[in-house]
Amino acid sequence: MSLRFIKMHGLGNDYVYIDIFEQHVPHPADLARRMSDRHRGVGSDGLILIAPPLDKSAEARMEMYNADGSRGRMCGNGIRCVAKYCWDHGRARRNPLRIETDAGVLTLVLTLDAEEHVTEVRVDLGPPILVPADIPVALPVERVVDHPFALDEHTLAMTCVSMGNPHAVFFVEDLAAVPLARWGPQIERHALFPQQVNAHFAEVLRRGHLRMITWERGSGITQACGTGAAAVCVAGVLTGRSERSVEIDLPGGRLHLVWDEVSGSVLKTGPATEVFLGVWPGQ
Repeated sequence: MSLRFIKMHGLGNDYVYIDIFEQHVPHPADLARRMSDRHRGVGSDGLILIAPPLDKSAEARMEMYNADGSRGRMCGNGIRCVAKYCWDHGRARRNPLRIETDAGVLTLVLTLDAEEHVTEVRVDLGPPILVPADIPVALPVERVVDHPFALDEHTLAMTCVSMGNPHAVFFVEDLAAVPLARWGPQIERHALFPQQVNAHFAEVLRRGHLRMITWERGSGITQACGTGAAAVCVAGVLTGRSERSVEIDLPGGRLHLVWDEVSGSVLKTGPATEVFLGVWPGQ
């Protein structure tokens, strides 16, 4: 049976999206691996299913699979695209709208153009998780902030944050000098992380302006990571390097992050872009 899909991206962090309100995907992990292949498939950082919500306060449920078929609890760029799809394709007509994820139900505010299409989305990612056991990271400390981390012949300062999925953040002086393709997989699969981890390297340009690069758990080097940018924002505050409101430049573009001092939530704003519609043949 063939499947209708849509290719979308948030700052180049691209996924294949399948609306399963009226379609059935029996083996999503296997399908994610096949569709994500950039030579033999559609090509993407993973597969996201847009499903009927279990929580009736939400318009839809997001089910995320990385390019290697592993399940992800949240995707900050992906959820913006889910919101755009639900609005632009008539699944939702409420703004703000709510999307259910494996990390909880999140609220998203939509910015619309003159034709009532979504151009930008602000998502409330909720408060960061900082307790090591809940991230999880196997360190007997109260918080993992600028903790020494040995990598090759270097000792880096690591800050760990969960935004519904685990992140390790390393601030460096020169982002261009980071061997991401070598260090990324070492960090992702390090014994300290029982569920593996997303690895991010960040450079402070000014207290309100950072840039970062990412090795995503299960996908490798990506153009952007929304929850990772939120983790960098939080890590910048925890280590005294940056303000609570920051612009973060990623290889795919710029996100605006605010760690709200009153609510404790991290708010992330960025674009969502539709690339093309397609049909995946049954095979």
